Amino acid sequence: MTTPFHRAALIVGAGHGLSAALARRLAREGMLVALAARNVDKIADVAEQTGATTYACDAADPTAVRKLFAETESRIGVPDLVVYNAGLRVRGALVEIDAEAAREALIVNAYGAFLVAQEAARRMIKRGDGAIFFTGASASVKGYAKSSPFAMGKFALRGLAQSLARELAPHGVHVAHFVIDGAILGPSRIEDPDRPDSLLDPEAIAETYLHALRQPRSAWTWEFELRPWVEPF
Repeated sequence: MTTPFHRAALIVGAGHGLSAALARRLAREGMLVALAARNVDKIADVAEQTGATTYACDAADPTAVRKLFAETESRIGVPDLVVYNAGLRVRGALVEIDAEAAREALIVNAYGAFLVAQEAARRMIKRGDGAIFFTGASASVKGYAKSSPFAMGKFALRGLAQSLARELAPHGVHVAHFVIDGAILGPSRIEDPDRPDSLLDPEAIAETYLHALRQPRSAWTWEFELRPWVEPF
């Protein structure tokens, strides 16, 4: 059985919460971490905690994504793991949603993921190994009322992941999609003391991503569903 070795990771759409927890967990594994966000100032503290390099990048801009990968490769090498964690939620009744806002949600949630995966795959296929992970949501598998742009984007993201998992696995590239089905614990989401563990702990989610990264290629999983024990399916 081949035991994978991982040296470097790139997280696109980095912020506080899940991506920060993942950056900390990967850094503890001894991995070099790169963080990409539109506004890198907001993740300065995460970079300081993890020793990560930061890059300003609009994931929906093909030129910016190509530049991101070139700069990342020059600093830490070709990433063994690329995580697409960017997302944009637009809420509202169908007849009231701004069309441009809906378009941007689709671009961020799906098109940006395509661009990032494309650049990652070009490098990983040549090397014959690597992992590309996509962060999905409840909306990846069930569309909610007054959330149509988000559902369209996340359904598309899941379709992209499923297609790439089949296409890239024979090249040694592990593609996985994570359905985050529930609210994530954080500064803006405080847990009800009468309902312990009712919110997803970002540190626990990060452990699942690490578990997926460590999977032997003889038994890869393409999709994970994570939800608190009290969350309805």
